Formats: sequence, structure tokens, C-alpha cells
Amino acid sequence: MSIDPIAELDSLLVPLDGSEASLRALAIACDIARRSKSCGVSAVHVIEVPRRLPLDSEMLAEIDRGEQILEQAEALAQEREVALDGDLLQARQAGPAIVDEATERGTGAIVIGVEYHRPHGAFQLGRLPRYALVHAPCEVWLIRYPPDGRDADDDSR
Repeated sequence: MSIDPIAELDSLLVPLDGSEASLRALAIACDIARRSKSCGVSAVHVIEVPRRLPLDSEMLAEIDRGEQILEQAEALAQEREVALDGDLLQARQAGPAIVDEATERGTGAIVIGVEYHRPHGAFQLGRLPRYALVHAPCEVWLIRYPPDGRDADDDSR
């Protein structure tokens, strides 16, 4: 019996924040989808709305930034010849919004690009990957690249 976890996937959801890590995760998801031929890719950018504002507030600068991120994602997917379903969401926190979106879509895996952060000398995950690892009903893939050459003890990242 051969186990091929990629062949069993029908959809991948990639949260995008505009970082290089999130775009690299999208590139990997697109490459997997292209090879599997039956896997769809969705990209979601979540605008986190502060509690002092109504959830449906028009945050024009954030909406523009989110649309730019999704346009960049669509261009990346097009280069890889993969159809991309991009969405812009507003929520209080990105983690629950991404997990809810994955649940509603019946996503096979959430693919999260993780930046290399070492504040106070220890590697740390952000809120979104930590939340998804605990609460997602599907597979969660974290893609972390090596540090970009900066001093590993540099707390400015």
C-alpha cells in the first residue's frame, strides 16, 4: 500500500500577510496544486479590525493593501499556471478567521509561511500559526525558511 498525502488533497488555503514567507508558502501550494491537477488553491488576506471599531468599518488603507497583496498572489499563481481563489476578509483576529474559512470551505490543508523570529533568543511562532495548529480541523503545514543572514540574536525582527 502506497501512501500519497498530496494525492488525497483537494484544496489548500494560504493566509497572506504580504510577507515573503506567506508568498513563498503560496508558491509551494501552487506547485503542489499544479502537480496534483485536482487540488485547488485559495489565498486569504485578513484585515484585523481593532475592537474600538465596528467589524464592518471601511478601513480604506488596509483594504488597498489587502487588494495589492491579493493581486501579487494572483500574479504568482498565474506564473505557475494555477487558478487562484483570492479573498479579503475583515475580522478581529486572523487566526480564528482563517480556521473558520478553512472549515467552511472543507479545506484539506492550511499552508502557512512563517518568518524566522527570535525575540529574546528563542524562536517563536506568531498568533496565526499557533491558533491554526490548535484549532484547525484539517492539516496545517508550516513553511519556515532559514534566517536571511541577519544575526540570529538580533531582536529587531
